Amino acid sequence: MAEEKRVTRVQELIYELTVSDVMKEDVIAIPVQTKMSELRETLRSNHISGAPIVDGDKLIGIISLQDFIDWLAEGQSDCSISEMMTVDVKTLYIDEPLVNVIDKFDKYGFGRFPVITRRGERLVGILTKGTIVEGLLEKLAITRREEEELRYRTNSIFENIIADKINMNLQYTIVAQDFQRAGGSASGLKKTLKYFNIHPRIVRRVAVATYEAEMNIVIYGNGGEILVKIEPHQIEIVALDSGQGIPDIEKAMQPGYSTAPSWIREMGFGAGMGLANIKKCVDEMSLTSTVGEGTHLKMSINI
Repeated sequence: MAEEKRVTRVQELIYELTVSDVMKEDVIAIPVQTKMSELRETLRSNHISGAPIVDGDKLIGIISLQDFIDWLAEGQSDCSISEMMTVDVKTLYIDEPLVNVIDKFDKYGFGRFPVITRRGERLVGILTKGTIVEGLLEKLAITRREEEELRYRTNSIFENIIADKINMNLQYTIVAQDFQRAGGSASGLKKTLKYFNIHPRIVRRVAVATYEAEMNIVIYGNGGEILVKIEPHQIEIVALDSGQGIPDIEKAMQPGYSTAPSWIREMGFGAGMGLANIKKCVDEMSLTSTVGEGTHLKMSINI
């Protein structure tokens, strides 16, 4: 008997949430005019080991306790904090999907990331592993209450329809490079399936698979569509795009393989896990692609 494919609620939330949902907004930032001699008291009184440096509300650098220790050890005269700060700061954007952020903690080995806006690079928050856990726990509590309420209306909407054959067709238009709305189709489909009282475990698998397919169209396609057919026994999802196509499908299926340009990766997308994650979620999957013409991805999940 085949092993049941499962996506936990935590895994689903990581796809569903953005940085803004779990970040800490109350950020202790240090004005760029601050002197190094003033830094120790700021770190001590706030019980922190480092802080972002701002010019007004714009992030321009970061300073750490180690920077302060180095300054003391070198016996330098008092100077502006701007002379000792690190200017090459790894940041997160406020609207980045959480799924694309998790790996950055391991990649860079940082305990925290400043969060900025895409326009103006204004400092708006701080993200740590602790704030991620707190945010997930809060959302899990809400989910538990919602699923308790669903117990009183467990019949699928299909059970109340009398016909020889039943299906519902949905269509979502995906715009290339539109990262502001990326993930919207997966979110909309998820809400629809919940309305149909589809089991939460099935909804999670559909949501993750659709999100990954949608992001592939946004990143690599010249726009496209996601077509969904909902039947009493299965959900079929087809993702179509007219993009550059996939020259080597076998290689593309390997976890971590990505042809996304560096600017896409800097935005937190294109980690190369999309197709591998889809395969883990669906019961059947077929992928065809023609270089220069586009890609056809078909997925089905049994209900």
